[in-house]
Amino acid sequence: MLKKWISSFIVIACLFFSMSYYSVRAASPINSTSRIEGMLVVDVSNSMKSSDPKNISNEAMKMFIDMASINGDKIGAISYSDAVMREKALVKIRSTQDKKDLKDFIDSLEKYTYTDLSTGVREAVKVLDSSHEQNYYPLIVLLADGNNELNPKKSKTLKEANTDLEKAIDAAKAKGYPIYTIGLNANGKLNKDVLTNVADRTNGKFFEARSADQLPGILSEIFANHLKLKIVPLDQMVGNGQFQDISIHVPNENVLEANISLISSKPVEVKLVNPSGHELPIPSDQVLFSQSKTYSMVKLLKPAQGDWTLKVKGVDKDKIDVNLIFNYDLQLKLAPLAKKTFKAGDTVKINAFFEDNGTAISDKEIYQSMKAGLFVKDLDKGKIKEVALNSNSQGFTGELKLGNASSYEVVVKAEDNSFFRETTPLKITVQKTANSSAAVKPANTENEDPFPWLYVVAAVVGVLLVAALAYTLLAKLKQAKRGFSGQIVVEIKDEDTGERSNPQYKKLKSFTGKFRMHQLLALAPEFAETEQIIFKPSAGDKLLLINNSDSTVEKGGRAIDAKKGFEIKKNDRLRIVLKRVNKSVYIEYIS
Repeated sequence: MLKKWISSFIVIACLFFSMSYYSVRAASPINSTSRIEGMLVVDVSNSMKSSDPKNISNEAMKMFIDMASINGDKIGAISYSDAVMREKALVKIRSTQDKKDLKDFIDSLEKYTYTDLSTGVREAVKVLDSSHEQNYYPLIVLLADGNNELNPKKSKTLKEANTDLEKAIDAAKAKGYPIYTIGLNANGKLNKDVLTNVADRTNGKFFEARSADQLPGILSEIFANHLKLKIVPLDQMVGNGQFQDISIHVPNENVLEANISLISSKPVEVKLVNPSGHELPIPSDQVLFSQSKTYSMVKLLKPAQGDWTLKVKGVDKDKIDVNLIFNYDLQLKLAPLAKKTFKAGDTVKINAFFEDNGTAISDKEIYQSMKAGLFVKDLDKGKIKEVALNSNSQGFTGELKLGNASSYEVVVKAEDNSFFRETTPLKITVQKTANSSAAVKPANTENEDPFPWLYVVAAVVGVLLVAALAYTLLAKLKQAKRGFSGQIVVEIKDEDTGERSNPQYKKLKSFTGKFRMHQLLALAPEFAETEQIIFKPSAGDKLLLINNSDSTVEKGGRAIDAKKGFEIKKNDRLRIVLKRVNKSVYIEYIS
């Protein structure tokens, strides 16, 4: 009955796509510009005891976490020596607790003996590959001294290690993962050439750090470079034991966050006054505050436009460096051109505007405060010229008179003192004869198929998609009836006392389709968070574990990303670290 219904559905779908022949259109994606996926990669080998004796690498990573947006940025961390020692899969930040968990992980890292730089880079690329989401900007921040020291008891040679590093760099470059390298150089033995090469070849940037007071500038520049922002200069100050005022001007209502970092050798106290003259509590729903050994961070969430006052009280004669970065969730877009065909001598009207999460911004102040220009590249000669644009409440406008080149590429760029943006390049092909046409399209798109093949192909693709849907439906029905074999051994460890429960053997043959970890724990309310840890049957008597909970799943001491599924084979042993209670669940899959 089911197969007959699916067959009928496919026939109806074919008719539907044929009737829709003249209405196939492509949807335009909406992109966000301010989300990052940052992998923090730190060398924890023995050499770091001398190249980073004060653990400023930890301070840098924690500052990076504090600068990340609380509205969905993703941060992960890897520590390596000659192997991956600890790993924290990408965490989507939704709260201050998420940031605290990441920083606690950083503080728990230990030092080991040997070093293989390729190990950390390769693992970071692997994690980004497995967890990358569309509309996120991925990057890797590598903190190291750039030196390799291989274990003589292992067969790997220095030449092989260098080859592996080259492969890891090539993989990062191919995937578009820029690597920003921070060289730790307290002992003067930094291998600058290696770290510069890693950064340059992946479109990242190299920084050298000898002391913690260099970190705000470094981290601010990484954020600014990656998200097309600008560092807003603020005056340095010297503490005098009293509150001193720092003026902060929020230029417009489109600021998503304002990050103010204060670096000092002694703790500071802060107060914050909004443009209306009211002092805001810190922390609060509008203001986040965090401190570490060497810095303090104030983050304003959706701050009101106007002049704010940050009051800072430092220890007498203690120097305080202050950095400010505004974060925007804006994209600069080119409006569609008035027509699709052009010839030499035509005047093309250009309109560009900002979008916030897909909505066009109408704001005379923001457009008038920015300098915008149209950059026109003659694709025949390779020459570029700039055409100034005017501003109004709807965006930037201007005109381009086409010359005799066969094609042009145009880009609009806009900037003020806190951020800059540019549009996707647009290619204009100039008509040469009366019978030829001029196509206008983004530079990275292919020529459209002539009518009617586009629609025919769309109809065929639609039929294939429906067939695939039917096949998937049958597969899911089959999966739902599939049984399990073997057993799972369950032990529970109390992390406060160190006590373990007796092993419990849970036979799986009573389950079909899927079961939940909470079922193996007798649905005890204490372990309710494991309800979102699901097991499904997989090929070859394996289990597929899917972790949709906040708990961390580890194998061999390393955190694994099981959100999309992780296969477990016989005799695999895993640890599930619970968040709501200080306990861990150990499981082992046996015959």
